[in-house]
Amino acid sequence: MKNKKVVHMTTVHHPLDPRIFYKECLSLKNAGYNVTLIAPASSNLTGEEEIEIKTIKYRSNRLHRLIGGSIEMYKMAKGIKASVYHFHDPELIPIAWMLKKKGNIVIYDIHEDYQTGIVQRDYLILPIRKVLAKVYKIVEKIFTKKMELCLAEKYYKDMYPRGICILNYPLINKTLLRQERKGENIGKELLYTGNMTTDRGAIIHTELLNVDPEVYVYCYGKCSGSLAAEMNRQAGDNKDRLYINGVNRYLPKKEIDKAYVSKGWLAGLALFPPTEHYMKKELTKFFEYMTAGIPILCSDFPKWKKFVNKYQCGLTVDPNNSKEINEALDYLKAHPEEVIAMGERGRKAVADNLNWEREEEKLVSWYAKLLRGKNEGE
Repeated sequence: MKNKKVVHMTTVHHPLDPRIFYKECLSLKNAGYNVTLIAPASSNLTGEEEIEIKTIKYRSNRLHRLIGGSIEMYKMAKGIKASVYHFHDPELIPIAWMLKKKGNIVIYDIHEDYQTGIVQRDYLILPIRKVLAKVYKIVEKIFTKKMELCLAEKYYKDMYPRGICILNYPLINKTLLRQERKGENIGKELLYTGNMTTDRGAIIHTELLNVDPEVYVYCYGKCSGSLAAEMNRQAGDNKDRLYINGVNRYLPKKEIDKAYVSKGWLAGLALFPPTEHYMKKELTKFFEYMTAGIPILCSDFPKWKKFVNKYQCGLTVDPNNSKEINEALDYLKAHPEEVIAMGERGRKAVADNLNWEREEEKLVSWYAKLLRGKNEGE
């Protein structure tokens, strides 16, 4: 295989999705690959991005995206004649299967535990969700037999033993790592970053305003208008201490990065309700909070508790126990020096091990190995 053309494909994610664009695509470009990203059109693009981005029509309707988006994606991707097609959404499995030829490589980048995620979707009744999850598992197994599997989470290895873990650790942000935090500057503001949904704790985070009359909750990430309205209703008379940044819009990574240094954050939030989908995941926001020297305040799921205890970088609580949450907040407010110490321990863990630079080496090495294998087989 002589060319080093690589195409990354998504019909679901924003073109500047951190894992797809800033980590994988830019890492491959810097390693000498000719990288093209095909993604839904967005007004956030400037035309000055460091890799070529080709856009397909943005479709908000799930069915239209599944059919029309996939067809448009297939035509555009096929015309590039790449050595590697690397796709990021399960709905693209059929067209990725069609793109697979003897002389190329197709990689399925598994961001989520999709089977569990389907069961948790609340827009269909449970029996239908369970059937769809089983159908998805069968279809996935049949169509991805000749594809390579890229896993964003460690525990996905249990479901995909032949997959390669390229973990979604953060890029080393030297500005954040060097940002000095002082005890006297620690405030009573709590931070949440990432998409906002009820199963990502949006209502629980809002309820903190009613649990503790002193704290402020700042949320940075995409949030539907209906959920934002529900959060404001939940906050009631305390809604003047709730700030939602990203209502009905995608929030660029650079905007979120600025948020990390905008205040003397007391803690970074991840108080999710118990769901099988999230209980095993190491959330990307954990690593981002740690990079910024912000202690984590999260649900006491066994995996999360083990992680936080290992790095001594925060506190875990029962997300449904307001008394326990209140005690944790009181402890943080009364011990600003420990807030700093937790943050610094988190920073050290990210700087030493939990960073994208290590995963980048794995990604580039894996690509090289796959291409060598194809070259030798031709």
